[in-house]
Amino acid sequence: MAQTWVVVPMYNEASVIASVIEELRKSLPHVVCVDDCSTDDSAAQARSAGAIVVQHPINLGQGASLQTGFEYVRAIPEMTEVVTFDADGQHQVQDALDMVQRLRDEKLDIVIGSRFLDDRTAMSGLKRFVLRLATGYTRLTTGMALTDAHNGLRVISRDMLFKLQLRQNRMAHASELVDQISLHKATWAEHPTHIVYTEYSKSKGQSVLNAINILVEIIFK
Repeated sequence: MAQTWVVVPMYNEASVIASVIEELRKSLPHVVCVDDCSTDDSAAQARSAGAIVVQHPINLGQGASLQTGFEYVRAIPEMTEVVTFDADGQHQVQDALDMVQRLRDEKLDIVIGSRFLDDRTAMSGLKRFVLRLATGYTRLTTGMALTDAHNGLRVISRDMLFKLQLRQNRMAHASELVDQISLHKATWAEHPTHIVYTEYSKSKGQSVLNAINILVEIIFK
């Protein structure tokens, strides 16, 4: 029987993580949060909402947290695919469910979310420009015609998950993941997703400056 697991990288998300996990578990009950050495009670909040929590002893970054989550779910024989989902509540559970169904229906290795395939996501012109620039760079270096190279909502098949090994501990892991998809000639599709930028999510690193930092990290990795 198919069993989808959700990996949620987490750092100081105590104020929102319980509600994010509770909403996820209504449809996707198997959730593992990777706590990247939070200084608040994120881990306790996630456990109280029903998630399994794996904790880093030191802060390593989002890429390292995803890799830890991947290694955890690889050990689960029933796991058929994994969803990567941000902890700050900006992703929509229905988008994740639609992407899981698409992965299965089209027998794909990976489905990648994109903010640019419909008009649901509101963002500033500058942020849109910087993300487009990062996507253009990724297209040049991988040959993959993506519209959004830095969307944290993805669904990855079990077979593909065993081929991935993230070494970029911080935000450049998103481009590294695209590099590996291209290297392994994986079958993939993009799927429209709605990203909700709240004041909270912006404070957690969704600013234009953060997008520029990602671009610099990609180019000089």
